[in-house]
Amino acid sequence: MKLQTLVPLKPSEFQIDYSSKLLLLGSCFAEHIGGKFAYHKMQAVTNPFGILFHPKAITQLVKNAVLEQEYTEQDIFKQNERWHSFNAHSVLSTPLKQELLQNLNAAVKETKSILDTATHVVITLGTAWVYKHLELNKVVANCHKVPQKAFKKQLLTVTEIEASLQELISLVKSVNANAKFIFTVSPVRHIKDGFVENQRSKSHLLTAVHNTIELEENRGNAFYFPSYEIMMDELRDYRFYKEDMVHPSKLAVDYIWEKFTSVWLTKKALEITKKVGAVQRGLEHRPFNSQSEEHQKFLKNIQEKITYLQKEYPFISF
Repeated sequence: MKLQTLVPLKPSEFQIDYSSKLLLLGSCFAEHIGGKFAYHKMQAVTNPFGILFHPKAITQLVKNAVLEQEYTEQDIFKQNERWHSFNAHSVLSTPLKQELLQNLNAAVKETKSILDTATHVVITLGTAWVYKHLELNKVVANCHKVPQKAFKKQLLTVTEIEASLQELISLVKSVNANAKFIFTVSPVRHIKDGFVENQRSKSHLLTAVHNTIELEENRGNAFYFPSYEIMMDELRDYRFYKEDMVHPSKLAVDYIWEKFTSVWLTKKALEITKKVGAVQRGLEHRPFNSQSEEHQKFLKNIQEKITYLQKEYPFISF
């Protein structure tokens, strides 16, 4: 008896292993997947500018990094006793002006460094709704609780999203011709925009992403991973959501990660993630008696596993 409709998947020919270098950019779902790469000690950088929800914000970040544009006092502002940038998430904001500038310019350098060497760039798009600052005449990445009257809310057209994604690919290719792009649409519903508005937004993102991938098909540069479809179809029960009934639960994230690895990780990389996972669980273990002989043997066994992993992959640290 078949009780679930499954999204068909097949392994990529450009898979990820422990020598791969990844940059993950986008919505909070990018943070979830980036966290999985970090947990398994793979070479991945996630959202140096914090969570970015829409394609124009992501493209602007990449543009600034590729051009190595330095942030100055003209690029930041003070709101509610903290300094902010309209190009970054509030996670970078600080009470001190110079500290924010240091954070922003460090993020530019970090992004440029990984873009130069990345084998895979993973882009997770959250929404097609954007806020345009009326006085600055620019679309912002984050409003930072500036009064809503300062902005105009707009829905990006499919054409605008396509243009943004194509610019992003061109920018990355200008510094790294070998990078592969994995696009996905976040399964998180932005219901604060409205239920119908969320569906309009997701449909624009999905259409634009697939149009972009079709343009890149002959070059073999861009690919799609159906995290949105897996959540909507395979995990359609509310038990796979957090208490807010919007964000995927840990179980759902684990499930989608497993699906992702089946497509994008090499067989050997999957074996290594299991070994790393065993070490991580061992390090999280809290003994009843830390001085016992049994626990000392346990620690020795964990250290032997770490030594083995670090011998083959020196960049791994626990």
